[in-house]
Amino acid sequence: MLKRLSITNYALIENLEIEFPNGLVIITGETGAGKSVLMGAVSLLLGGKADAAALKDSAKNCVVEAEFLIESDIQTSTILSSEGIDDHTTLIIRRIVSSNGKSRSFINDMPVTVQLLKELSGKIVDIHAQHQHLLLGDSNFQMTVLDSFCKNKELLESYREKHELCQNLRSQYKELKSQSEKSAKENEYNKFMLDKLIEAKLDIEEFKALEDEFSLLSNAEEIKSSLFGVTELFNPAGISIVHNLKEAVNTLNKITGKYSKCEHISSRIEECRLELKDIELELSTMSESIDVSPERIQIIEERLSSVYDLMKRHKVDTIDALIDIKTELEKVVAQNDSFSEQLEKLSAEIALAETMRESLANELSERRKISSREFAEEISNSVKELEMPYAQFIVDITDSDSYNIFGKNIISCQFSANKNVPPRDLSRVASGGELSRIMLCLKALMAKNTGMPSMIFDEIDTGVSGSIADKMGNLIDELSNNMQVFAITHLPQIASKGQTHLLVYKEIDTKGATVTRIKEIKDDERVLEIARMLSGAELTAAAKANAQELLKVKVK
Repeated sequence: MLKRLSITNYALIENLEIEFPNGLVIITGETGAGKSVLMGAVSLLLGGKADAAALKDSAKNCVVEAEFLIESDIQTSTILSSEGIDDHTTLIIRRIVSSNGKSRSFINDMPVTVQLLKELSGKIVDIHAQHQHLLLGDSNFQMTVLDSFCKNKELLESYREKHELCQNLRSQYKELKSQSEKSAKENEYNKFMLDKLIEAKLDIEEFKALEDEFSLLSNAEEIKSSLFGVTELFNPAGISIVHNLKEAVNTLNKITGKYSKCEHISSRIEECRLELKDIELELSTMSESIDVSPERIQIIEERLSSVYDLMKRHKVDTIDALIDIKTELEKVVAQNDSFSEQLEKLSAEIALAETMRESLANELSERRKISSREFAEEISNSVKELEMPYAQFIVDITDSDSYNIFGKNIISCQFSANKNVPPRDLSRVASGGELSRIMLCLKALMAKNTGMPSMIFDEIDTGVSGSIADKMGNLIDELSNNMQVFAITHLPQIASKGQTHLLVYKEIDTKGATVTRIKEIKDDERVLEIARMLSGAELTAAAKANAQELLKVKVK
C-alpha cells in the first residue's frame, strides 16, 4: 500500500506531504484544483517521463518521494537484491528532477534506473488514468486481463523467456549465416594466402642467419682478398714477423744471466709473438673458411626473395609482422571452417527452444480456452449489476500463425448491452458510460486475481451518473476490503463511499502565487463537499440533506 507521499516543487504544488490509510481513499476537488497533479507525481515516481516544464520553480529541483508497504515475492526480491536493496517490504522511492529535465531515482537511498522503477510499478500500484477505458479495444490489454484471471503469470513469464530466447537464437543464426556467406567468398583467397605463408616456413632466427650469410657470400671475394692481404703483412718480403720475434726472444735469453733486465723484455716479446701467431692462424682459418659459391648465393637469394615478396604483398617490413598475419589468417580460415559446425549447433538449440516455446504456448492456449467462458460469465454478471441487465460479454480465443509475447493466440472480446442484439466488437458497440462500467469490472477482476496492493481510479466513472454511479461506488468500496483503493471522482455517489475523504483545492499563498493543497475532510466539511458536488457553487438545503443521506452513518 501507499503509506506516505511527499511532493516538492511539482506543477502547482510547492510542498505537500500526506499519509494514507488502507481501504478506500476518496479524492475530490473542483476542476483544475490539481487532482491530476497528484497522479502525475505518482506516475513520475514509478518511472514516468521527467519534464523540466513540470517544475513550479525552475530554479529548484522537483522531489517526489513515497513510502510503499508491499508483500515481496521471489521476482520482486530478485530485482531489488540485484540493486543491493535488502528490505523488500518497505520501499522508500524518491525521484529528483532538475531544471534541465534530467532525473535521479532512488529506492531506500540506493540509486536505481528508471527502468527498474517501471519494472516495480506493476507490483506496487495499478493506475487507471482518465480515458484508459479506450484500452478495452486493445487486444493486448484484453489478453492481459484474461491471463490474470487464468493465473497465468508464472507460465507466461516462462513462455516469454523462451520466446525471447528463440528470437535471440534466430538473430544469432542470421548473423552467423551472413558472416559464413561473406567469409566463404573470401575464404578461397585467404586459404591461398595462408598456403603461401605456410610454404615459406617462416622462422625469425633462420631468416636472420640467411640475411647474414647472404651478406657474407655477396662480399666473399673482397673479404677473402682482404684477409689474405692482412696475412701477407705478417710476412713482409717473405720474412715472417713471428719467426723474427722468436729469434729476438732467443737472443735476449742468452744474455739474461748477464743482464737481468732483458728477462722482462724477453717475456713481453714472447707474449706479443704468441698473440700474433694466434692472430695469423685465425686470419688464415677465416680466409680458408670463406667459400666463394655462386650456387649457394643463388639458393639463399631465392629463399630471401620469396620472403621479401610476401612482405611486399602484405605491406609489412618485418618477418615478425608476416608471422602475425599468418597467425591471423589461420584463425580466419579456422573460423570459416567452423561456421558449419556452429550453424548446426545453433539450429539444434533453436529447435529445442522452439519446441519448449510451443509446449508453453499450447499450455497457455489451453488454459485460456478452458477459462474464457467462466471469465466472460463473471464479467457479464458484474456488468449486469451495474444496470445493464441484458449485457452479454463473449471472449473468443483462436490460434494465430505466428508467435508473439502472449503465445500463439488471438483474442476477440464482443459485447452487447441490449436485448436481442448480438454481441459485436467491444470497442465498436459500447458507449462511454458502458466502457467505464466494463473497465471497472475488469479492473476489479484483475485486482482479485493478481493481489495488487494498491489501485488508483482516476475518474473511472466517466459517462455515468445516478444509481449506476452509486453501484459503481459500491463495487469500488467492496474492492477496498482487500486492498488500498484511491478513487478520484466528480460524482457524489462515489465520493460518499469509504471512510477517508481528501479534498484537493487551490489557494493564494503569502507571495500571491496559486498553489495546490490537499487535506482530509470529515463530518460537516465532507457533507458540504458532497453537497457542492450535487448542486454546484450554490449550496442548497436540499443538496445538504441529500449529501447527508448519501453519507448516512459516515457523518455525525
